[in-house]
Amino acid sequence: MKLKDFAVLVSVIMIVVMMVIPFPPLLLDFLIMMNISLALTIILVAMNTKEALQFSIFPSLLLLTTLFRLGLNVSTTRSILTNKTGGQVIETFGSFVVGGSVVIGLLVFLILVIIQFIVITKGSERVAEVAARFTLDAMPGKQMSIDADLNAGMISDQDARERRQKIEREADFYGAMDGASKFVKGDAIAGIVITLINIIGGLIIGMVVHGMPVGDAATTFTLLSIGDGLVSQIPALLISTATGIVVTRAASDGNLGTDITGQIFAYPKLLYIVGAVIALLGIATPINPLLTFPIAGLLIYSGWMMQKNLDTTAEEVETAAGDEEAEEMKSPESVTGLLHVDPIEFEFGYGLIPLADQKQGGDLLDRVIMIRRQIALELGIVVPVIRIRDNIQLQPNEYVVKIKGNRVAGGELLLNQYLAMSSGVEDETITGIETVEPAFGLPALWVTEEMKDRAELSGYTIVDPPSVVSTHLTEVIKKHAHELLSRQEVKNLLDNVRETSPAVLEELIPNVLTIGDVQKVLMRLLKEKVSIRSLDMILESLADNGIRTKDTDVLAEYARQTLSRQITAQIAAPGEAIKVLTAGARLEKRFAESVQQSDQGSYLALDPETSQTIYQEVLQQVNRLQQSGIQPILLTSPAIRMYIRQFLERYMPDLTILSYSELEPDVEVQSVGVINLP
Repeated sequence: MKLKDFAVLVSVIMIVVMMVIPFPPLLLDFLIMMNISLALTIILVAMNTKEALQFSIFPSLLLLTTLFRLGLNVSTTRSILTNKTGGQVIETFGSFVVGGSVVIGLLVFLILVIIQFIVITKGSERVAEVAARFTLDAMPGKQMSIDADLNAGMISDQDARERRQKIEREADFYGAMDGASKFVKGDAIAGIVITLINIIGGLIIGMVVHGMPVGDAATTFTLLSIGDGLVSQIPALLISTATGIVVTRAASDGNLGTDITGQIFAYPKLLYIVGAVIALLGIATPINPLLTFPIAGLLIYSGWMMQKNLDTTAEEVETAAGDEEAEEMKSPESVTGLLHVDPIEFEFGYGLIPLADQKQGGDLLDRVIMIRRQIALELGIVVPVIRIRDNIQLQPNEYVVKIKGNRVAGGELLLNQYLAMSSGVEDETITGIETVEPAFGLPALWVTEEMKDRAELSGYTIVDPPSVVSTHLTEVIKKHAHELLSRQEVKNLLDNVRETSPAVLEELIPNVLTIGDVQKVLMRLLKEKVSIRSLDMILESLADNGIRTKDTDVLAEYARQTLSRQITAQIAAPGEAIKVLTAGARLEKRFAESVQQSDQGSYLALDPETSQTIYQEVLQQVNRLQQSGIQPILLTSPAIRMYIRQFLERYMPDLTILSYSELEPDVEVQSVGVINLP
């Protein structure tokens, strides 16, 4: 056992001994001064703690100090009644502090008891009770907040463990304080009872045992009892105050003194008002101006000095911030911040600012949120945050969309007009500014408010400018979704799957494929507008087929076959037939013969003449279907679908190419043309 631990045990034992064995007056004086010193130390420590848990031993310390005071009361009472003295300290408090007057001493003692018992002790007890209840009620919410931060990666496991321990300690502390505050209340009641016993018992013992006259006995023992009460009640009052400080203390960055001076004097100009009111009291009331004017002057001067210091501090902070920024710009590391490129940027000219300004009725920010939700539902990816900013280098009505710093789309908007698109039958009476619908490239007109109603009656589709730009932005994101799928985004998607289907991930990564391989497969699917929302099915397909091949293009084909029901639902409504162009036997044979194998995988090697012939044939058939109002779909065998797609994606990126294995058996397929080689 360490020496300090042994000292604490001995001190507790001595408190019990003090109740049984009489102590000489000199030792009582020493213990009384120790009691006062301990109370002062406790209240100063309570004032300098930043949060309650920094003084977590306080509930136990409160019990020990209460026991010490009660033991000291027993010893002093024994000494007073036996020897007619309680030591020099008690006699000093009984004569010098209250002027030797019994009446004054009683009144002072009663005032101290009332302050401690009714004001401080009762308030501390109530605050401790409420704090304990609120702390227990808040524990589930705090635990959920810690779990959310941990799942989001904002804190580590160690941080989460420490925060949970802190919550548990807070609950234990305030629960202990709720019980310990009852000791303070009992101590105040005990002080009153002990003092009354000393007065009455001293009067009886003085007359019966010591043979003193009634007046002398009353004066002697009453003053000693009052001195004893004051000696015990003053430390008790200090510790009760410390109890109130601890339980009412909110966590902050400073101690009580710093918070008081920093918060009360945070508004120096208010001291001018207080000083003026004090000065007015000296003028408008009988109060002596010689008393009020110095106080008013001191307040006004203090306010002026504090305001001056605040201004100086603000200037120093501003200067330091400017110097720090200048030094940071000069440092070699400052250029690293310029290397960051936003995944998606939407820039617009100053004429389109009302689109994004909510004060002017703009709802672009809300539309962007809905776009991200729509993409998540349709494609199964989380679109990164879209950076929206104005650009004075653009034309007033121009906007551009950038993917990783490169412009991929743009257009112009007329905010005070509407975009009118014909349904196929033109009306010459509908006039406006000719333009092209930016999302799908359809011919359109910008029409005024007056022309809008006439265009609607003529069968035109009318779209307002915010809907035009949000539709365009949605289509751009869908088209370039594969470029937005980084390895980090894939990891986030896999972590989400891990919560529901951990087994497939444990089998797939890293034993079969890497995150990079999974990323390439998912990018391939997104490039052909295949949703990856059913990510667990895709991963199971990769786990099954990744053992046989590491070619990500081939694995993407297997994944497409797994998603056959989804792909079929994307291109055909229930009960409707799918009209397709089919690849002829000679075309498929030529593609199969042109596939070459290498160490990096297979690739297509067609001669230029054959490539041109195939391209012209496909283009002719696709144009024929589009003119008939049919969405062109090319149907091939599973073995060559991948290679036909590789051949045509450069020229016809939007052409849907399917294999027989990607269609559900119950779907009716109608061939409306055959693409073949001559």
